Amino acid sequence: MKLFQNLFTKDSGLGIGAPVAGTLISIKEVNDPTFSEEILGRGVAIIPTGTQVCAPVDGTVSTIFPTGHAAALTSADGVEILIHVGLETVNLEGRHFTIHASEGQAVKKGELLLEADIEQIKAEGYDITTPIVICNSDEFSDIHGAGPGTVSLGDTILNLKK
Repeated sequence: MKLFQNLFTKDSGLGIGAPVAGTLISIKEVNDPTFSEEILGRGVAIIPTGTQVCAPVDGTVSTIFPTGHAAALTSADGVEILIHVGLETVNLEGRHFTIHASEGQAVKKGELLLEADIEQIKAEGYDITTPIVICNSDEFSDIHGAGPGTVSLGDTILNLKK
């Protein structure tokens, strides 16, 4: 009977929230081929206006880079999400980033992971575009990004279907 329920149940998908407030753009517009060519996976990007980087889903922190420029999470549903604050910002060696979470930590959607001083990062000449990538994209039949525009922290920016 479960087989028939699965066949006829509409899959509403898994929603991924905006980890930072700003302007949502297509990942294809990111000025780094690793992201724009979707080498690491499909996703979207945000040009941040906010400084807080929060969990886009309920899940577990898989990785917090020691430099504070990126975090990876695994959602309760098994979605592997990379949040990379800015481009080439690893070269800042941690300047302008404050880490608030740790590897292995269980987090709820909206919980603070990192803070980034966006103005200081820009002042040092770095692109602040923040890709949000689904690293296990091949496990989903559809990944649909929201249209471009302004997003607030937590707004749904990606919808995934198994």
